[in-house]
Amino acid sequence: MMLEKGKISALQMGILMYPTIMATAILVVPSITIKHAERDMWISPIWGSFVGFALTYITYQLHKLYPGQSLIQYSERVFGRILGKCCGLLFLMMQLHDTGFVIREYGEFVIGNFLSRTPVVMVMGSLVLVCAFAVRSGVEVIARCAQLFVPVFILLLLLLMLLLGPEYDPHNMLPMLENGIGRSLRGSLTVNSWFSDFVMLTFLLPAVSDPNKGRKWGIIAVVSIMLTMVITNIAILMLFGDLTAGFNYPFMVASRYIGLADFVEHLEAITMAIWVLVIFIKMCIYYYVFVLGTAQWLKLSDYRLLVFPVGICIVALGIWVTPNMQVMAKFFDSSGLFYSLSVKALLPALLCAVALVRHKFRSRPVPGSKTR
Repeated sequence: MMLEKGKISALQMGILMYPTIMATAILVVPSITIKHAERDMWISPIWGSFVGFALTYITYQLHKLYPGQSLIQYSERVFGRILGKCCGLLFLMMQLHDTGFVIREYGEFVIGNFLSRTPVVMVMGSLVLVCAFAVRSGVEVIARCAQLFVPVFILLLLLLMLLLGPEYDPHNMLPMLENGIGRSLRGSLTVNSWFSDFVMLTFLLPAVSDPNKGRKWGIIAVVSIMLTMVITNIAILMLFGDLTAGFNYPFMVASRYIGLADFVEHLEAITMAIWVLVIFIKMCIYYYVFVLGTAQWLKLSDYRLLVFPVGICIVALGIWVTPNMQVMAKFFDSSGLFYSLSVKALLPALLCAVALVRHKFRSRPVPGSKTR
């Protein structure tokens, strides 16, 4: 049963995945990665992207075996009704928890940098309300918003990198690989949890009008995200060096360094405005995946019935999920890694392995039977 009637192109699917990962990764990943990778922090996204490539392949294979269905639906066909329901519920609880983290991160960032006297519940609630209308309108509307906002975000990012050019010190990157690749691999564990969001392709592929191009554009999205992380980490490393670990949001701090002929200054407000556009897309995708998956798990005829009740739960969860940004960053750097990868990466991998084995045995001819 298709609860989503809208259709998007494979290109739009790839564009949707870009802000779904980069919106928050660009803020907090550099400061977490440098604690383990040090000067090799720019290499960590390369190792972390392997999870993105693997999940793109896994979700595409599952889509070919069970076209038009998501992880929530075909988990029952692969594992059976009871175990499949349990796996679906586990994924949905994880998704809701992650959505709470995303909205709280948005609230903490806005209040910490701009609206210091505004209650966090108002900041979070306003974004959730806007996202609720987009989610009710369907994946087509979200995809068109992404097509409009993502190029603006990329252009601003490149502009900021160029304007920061005079402040760069390449010596901050030396010596490279001083202690081998071990540190960069350890730093990639944090990046892995962000790339594990490519499991959401399982909810987008059924809506793609040209699914044969889904794997291609999924891989392009992984490469684009990896390159953006590498370039951003190099810029921040050349700008701050070892001091990067002391900033919660090094990218925002970097935008305050820009000064061109005493005319182009204080671009953090523009940075914030453009960042809100991509965090809106990320929040919409997280929100959409949860309500669509919940409707499929409950076998409802329309997921839109859940949008506003779930929105209230997301705001409440955003208040409860963490007391501040420091605790959230510590969680992402410790137990959150295994918590995220076990559900978003290992569960789809197990589903794919079992589905392929079952499909192989099912297609094997019965001994003694005649074929025409």
